[in-house]
Amino acid sequence: MNRRIDLWLWYARFAKTRSLAARLCAAGEITVNGQTVDKADTVRVGDEVSVPQGRLRRTVAVRALGMRRGPPAEARALYEETHPPEPLHPQEAWEPLL
Repeated sequence: MNRRIDLWLWYARFAKTRSLAARLCAAGEITVNGQTVDKADTVRVGDEVSVPQGRLRRTVAVRALGMRRGPPAEARALYEETHPPEPLHPQEAWEPLL
């Protein structure tokens, strides 16, 4: 089973809104298994996703696809950290658009 990457990012609470998740993808900021993805690309259990959060880049392994955007504890069950967060250069930091 697959899930659209923008939806999964929203379910896992890496983005506050689906439109922000789609913008992250459109900006080329999200990678799945080392490949830059678009919002319509899919993710499956076992994939490695890299996503910027503020001044850090987080790399996680997908553990579940989720069925909804639930509470934070439910969102954390969707992924597992595979590497410690890496700092981004100041000019690369992703500040959410409000």
